[in-house]
Amino acid sequence: MPKRTARSSKPASRPEAQAGPDLMQGIALFETAIGACGIAWGEGGIVGVQLPEGGEARTRARLRRRFPDAAEIPPPADVRRAVDGIVRLLRGEPVDLSIVALDLERVAPFHRRVYEAARAIAPGATLSYGEIAARIGAPGAARAVGQALGRNPFPVIVPCHRVLAAGGKAGGFSADGGVSTKLRMLAIEGAGQGALFDGDGAFGFDPDVAVAHLRAADKALARAIDHAGPFTMQLKRTPSIFVALAEAIVYQQLSGKAAATIYGRVCGLFPRASHGPTAEQIARIADAKLRAAGLSAAKVLSMKDLARCAKAGAIPTLAEARRLDDETIVERLTAVRGIGRWTAEMLLIFRLGRPDVLPVDDYGVRKGFAIAARKRALPSPHDLAARGRRWAPYRTVASWYLWRALELAK
Repeated sequence: MPKRTARSSKPASRPEAQAGPDLMQGIALFETAIGACGIAWGEGGIVGVQLPEGGEARTRARLRRRFPDAAEIPPPADVRRAVDGIVRLLRGEPVDLSIVALDLERVAPFHRRVYEAARAIAPGATLSYGEIAARIGAPGAARAVGQALGRNPFPVIVPCHRVLAAGGKAGGFSADGGVSTKLRMLAIEGAGQGALFDGDGAFGFDPDVAVAHLRAADKALARAIDHAGPFTMQLKRTPSIFVALAEAIVYQQLSGKAAATIYGRVCGLFPRASHGPTAEQIARIADAKLRAAGLSAAKVLSMKDLARCAKAGAIPTLAEARRLDDETIVERLTAVRGIGRWTAEMLLIFRLGRPDVLPVDDYGVRKGFAIAARKRALPSPHDLAARGRRWAPYRTVASWYLWRALELAK
């Protein structure tokens, strides 16, 4: 396929404007992990990509409306390579599509610059509309960048799903399914999941999409889903990661009632801290007062170390966590005395709403899987991790259903 060119011609007035009949060659449909997609090509390169429209027939109809002069024919070798790259990318592989040749003849110059900047974003990474604007030398043009990406005729190849609104919010998405489709694509790529919250709901992913994926991925899990019913997990809000971890330390190895009583006493030591104690307050208070509230000597040491780490900047804020991947957060939190991987994973699941966490050392998850898979022996953490790969990128939802399987079995 010819190299990308930037022909200077009048831009189309509509985002779905087509190349002329003399340039069009063909269209084709192909299956991906998110459904049937389409592609159109001409003499100058790929003219458009079509994301799923709720079924192959609807995707085909949409593609034909966009490219009425093109015949549905087998794609040539260079287009097949592009299709293969899209399929692999939507399967979760880190594929570089920036070398795929696009026909930009009818793309406005400003839009071309936006698309080139978006194509430079690697799988698993994100930028904001404002950052794209700054990169193309147009600071303050975030709104215009959003409009250009909303008219992107080459989704996936021009990865507009990797561009977020300010504050890590998902922003808009013009494909069928809207923001849910965008979040699903980002989850598949493993983009810093903390940046996937859209600000309007509990999770940065569509639970219905997650459940449908799990049903299709694993028959044993599908049985557990059928038995448990809808996904009703709720996130527990927290004013800060520090407060969430302080509470987690108190609750370790205690019954819920006893832990709640002690945590209430600890909070009572700081009557003006309506949202829980701060790192500075925990650092200043005497160990004896924490012990009098009911904390063991080991937990006092953990609380003090947590405060020290927070004051040193080692504990991320909620805003910072949105830009960090799961493993980075786990690594930073487990550096605190008394905070293990399981505690960090529970925070990722129930406080941050991360979509793809599988706590393989959790007894409830392992036992729940044994029940769902109708096995007598518990799987080893290694075996559960191997089985769980088919549940990605929604292993959090899978974990919840495995906990439910154990609860219902009781």
